[in-house]
Amino acid sequence: MEFKKDSNWIYGTDESGNIIAEVTFPNTEDGAVVINHTFVDPSLRGQGVAAQLIEAAYDTIKAGGKKAYATCPYAIKWFDEHPEKRDILIER
Repeated sequence: MEFKKDSNWIYGTDESGNIIAEVTFPNTEDGAVVINHTFVDPSLRGQGVAAQLIEAAYDTIKAGGKKAYATCPYAIKWFDEHPEKRDILIER
């Protein structure tokens, strides 16, 4: 799936333009971002789309020189499974 990027949002759409996958990471007051939401349409589940979204968010956050909090349960799990990517995380 090809993702589109907006300033704190990465998403994928179907042919009709409906959002079928997304991750959001809004800015926080301390200049970081918080990865707070991941959604994948049921028709795409089990295909690794959520992991691709978090990887894309990681790449975007790192390229922007930012740090991140992870509050989304899927993002927390993904970072636990990819300790080499925890370099952008701020632990709470």
